[in-house]
Amino acid sequence: MPSFPPILGDNPHSLILGTMPSRKSLAEQQYYAHPRNAFWWIMAQITNTPADADYTKRVSNLQDAGYALWDVLLDCQRPGSLDSDIRRDSEKANDMVALIDDHPGIKLIAFNGAAAKQIFMRHCKHVLQQFPHLEWVQLPSTSPAHAAMTRAEKLAHWRTALELTTADSMARTVA
Repeated sequence: MPSFPPILGDNPHSLILGTMPSRKSLAEQQYYAHPRNAFWWIMAQITNTPADADYTKRVSNLQDAGYALWDVLLDCQRPGSLDSDIRRDSEKANDMVALIDDHPGIKLIAFNGAAAKQIFMRHCKHVLQQFPHLEWVQLPSTSPAHAAMTRAEKLAHWRTALELTTADSMARTVA
C-alpha cells in the first residue's frame, strides 16, 4: 500500500510525520480520514480552523500555518490499519533527505505517535545527523487506537510542542 505525497506549503517550519495511511484514509485519499482520529480536530484548534471545514480548507490552513504533513513510510504491507501490524520486512521509507533539502525552513519533526518515531529511527535516523539543526518531538498518537489519553490531553501536548516551535521560528525570522 503506497503512501500519499507530502502536504507542503511555501515555507514549512514543522514536519508532522505519521506512519502510513489507514484503510479509511486510503479509501478517501485523505490524510487522517477516520472520523475518530483526533488529528484534524487537534490541528483545527491550533490553526483556528472551523471544526466543520472541508478537507481542502483544513489542508490549506495547515500549509498557511507552516506545517508540512507526510508519512515515514513510502510503502509497506499491513493487514488492517494498526501500526503494530506493519510487516517490518516490507517497510520502505520516504526520502526525508530530499524533503528537508528542498525545505530548509523545517526546524522540527513532530512524530504522530511512538510507531512513527520508531520507524523513522529505524530507517531515517541519518537525517538527524545530516541536518543537525533539526529538533524532534514524539507526540501522543491521534489514532483512536491510542485511548490512554483524551482528545483534550492530546491537544495539550500537541499545542505545547507545536506552538513553542512556531513562536521560536517566528522569533528567529524577526531577529
